[in-house]
Amino acid sequence: MKVFTALYDRVLRWAGHPRASWMLAGLSFAESSFFPVPPDVMLAPMCMARPRRAMRLATLTTLASVAGGVLGYLIGLLGLELVLPLIEEAGYAPAYETARGWFVDWGFWVVLVAGFSPIPYKIFTIAAGAMAIAWLPFLLASLLGRGARFYLVAAVLGWGGPRMEPWLRRYMERIGWFSVIVLLALVVYLSR
Repeated sequence: MKVFTALYDRVLRWAGHPRASWMLAGLSFAESSFFPVPPDVMLAPMCMARPRRAMRLATLTTLASVAGGVLGYLIGLLGLELVLPLIEEAGYAPAYETARGWFVDWGFWVVLVAGFSPIPYKIFTIAAGAMAIAWLPFLLASLLGRGARFYLVAAVLGWGGPRMEPWLRRYMERIGWFSVIVLLALVVYLSR
């Protein structure tokens, strides 16, 4: 059963939609505060299909993601009591507690690394708000971390362009399952 190839085909169709940029911005915004699907799934095929627009798409993704991060920060700052049961129900409670501990030790650097890494960024935006970390460093770290990640994706796939598509399609199942294994290992590690 080819789970990831079917998803890949669907995302490629979405990436070709006339309003794909709006969909990408909406996904980027939502993922930073409450939605589980990372924007890379749309950004990558859009950059591959339109290499000349790759940097513009990375900028859009970064700005929308940081705006969503601001919403996550406000959720943590103003409404943590309402959101905490949802975090626990989704299984993110151990990751949230780990994030809180990291903020005490490393502050700015935690947001920077979380913005770049596959760790669910929304956990860190909410934790940053809950701990009321300084606003400007949070914003700067978010811009740098998210920007580095999305510009890297855009640069690699924009450089590869349409000629990368056959290679990506051939290895999509392996890439997908490898990503799931890495994410599960990360969740297990963070919940210890």
